[in-house]
Amino acid sequence: MKKRFLGNTKIEVSEVAFGGVEIGMPYGIGVSSKEDMLTELEAIELLHKALDNGINFFDTARMYGESEKIMGKAFKDRRDKVVIATKCKHLLDADGNLPDDQVLTAKIKNSLYESLKTLQTDYVDIFMLHQANQKILENEAIITVFSKLKEQGLYRAMGVSTYTTNETRLALDNGHWNLIQLPFNMMDQRQGDLFEDAYKKGVGLVVRSVLLKGLLSDRGKNLHPALKDVEDHIAKYQVLLDETNLKMPALATKFAL
Repeated sequence: MKKRFLGNTKIEVSEVAFGGVEIGMPYGIGVSSKEDMLTELEAIELLHKALDNGINFFDTARMYGESEKIMGKAFKDRRDKVVIATKCKHLLDADGNLPDDQVLTAKIKNSLYESLKTLQTDYVDIFMLHQANQKILENEAIITVFSKLKEQGLYRAMGVSTYTTNETRLALDNGHWNLIQLPFNMMDQRQGDLFEDAYKKGVGLVVRSVLLKGLLSDRGKNLHPALKDVEDHIAKYQVLLDETNLKMPALATKFAL
């Protein structure tokens, strides 16, 4: 497994990471309940197998159901061998507003403390904002509490998870974040316009949605009629599969790499 440094953080990670949402909660096409998921024991075995095969970068979040708890059990006796990234609880209320600074600060601190306890560790390598929009990214109180928690040694690098190119641009321009997690895959390449600027600024990029919730796999067939255009587009990749003799997930992963 090849390794890469996350921007200027000096944190070296496997170039393929383990995304932890699916071991913690129902997620993706064809997964509607716990019956469709791995058991806790199977998930721990999968985490160990990933580590044994060279993957050292594991991504989770407070909002990923049982994911942190399972990773905590899996890695409590091998913490020094893994790089763990987790994400803060969602900060916006039901109306899309942020609480006042005092409540906001407490919420971020409590989220990190809960993550550390659940992960059975005294630090995480990366602590990230989850689903950060413009309102979150422009809030000075958030940056202040994130910086103070880092100074206390509770995590090594601060990151942000974005969805739109405008959010990614804002995160790059404000200069506080060590890395950005963003969506990028064969069917959605919009964020690629910002990759060069991130590289120049020493900001690490963590690509997610490589398989687009499973659409870029064997599950991208016989979809709901409303997704006909998506399915038709996916079918066009068959010429690349024929030329390379790859399966769709491998093609999508190689594209992201």
